[in-house]
Amino acid sequence: MKAVLEVSQLTMDFGGLRALDHIDLEVREGEIVALIGPNGAGKTTFFNCITGIYTPTDGNMQLMPAEGAPVRLNGLKPNKVTENGMARTFQNIRLFQNMTVLENVMIGRHCRLHSGIPGAVFRPPANRREEKQIVEDSYRMLEKIGLTGYVNEFAKNLPYGAQRRLEIARALATEPFILLLDEPAAGMNAQETKELDDLIVRIRDQEQVSILLIEHDMKLVMSLSDRIYVVDYGKRIAEGNPEAIKNDPAVIKAYLGEEIDA
Repeated sequence: MKAVLEVSQLTMDFGGLRALDHIDLEVREGEIVALIGPNGAGKTTFFNCITGIYTPTDGNMQLMPAEGAPVRLNGLKPNKVTENGMARTFQNIRLFQNMTVLENVMIGRHCRLHSGIPGAVFRPPANRREEKQIVEDSYRMLEKIGLTGYVNEFAKNLPYGAQRRLEIARALATEPFILLLDEPAAGMNAQETKELDDLIVRIRDQEQVSILLIEHDMKLVMSLSDRIYVVDYGKRIAEGNPEAIKNDPAVIKAYLGEEIDA
């Protein structure tokens, strides 16, 4: 399978602290890949580097779209990373709480707009058609995610699990070919987690979107992932399929909390 994201030797220093130490990672077309490790291992720092929030100290990061040349992510601002086909959610929900569910998804469409400031001011027919298309596209996304029942509700009034799904819908509205999910199951009950599991697989299969997720729910990780990367103290200590990771002595010692010979 063709790679859609390649990260090599990614290093991130904060003063005298090395948060990421020469990390290599690859996500291929159609894969669900998990990045796991103890709290403070550097997982979210990794996400922040590849999405342009942090500027890494060293290393190379690039996206490989289906068409066109590879895109080097080093030095790109977050909005440019999104425009090039990579979207993300956050560990702490970042919705526009006083806007409706539909409006939140419409905001995700902004990076695909063609109209500039003059068009927004004078609203010629082409701009009005584009605005209508954005509403229709956003509603269709809510249908896919199962949130049409909340379409005109303020985001702040949604149940917690629905807010998580809305953040995913907004990310998908940017038309990514790779989606990063930062602890999507955090705070969810068992039923919500099961629904999330089904949703992630559906996104991969129906939208042809590769997925890289950070998650502490090991049941979810083991059931979903094609491959898993494990980091500890900023270093990659293992990579493999769920069965290999589950039985890796270094992973057991660092993260899974069992004795090596268990």
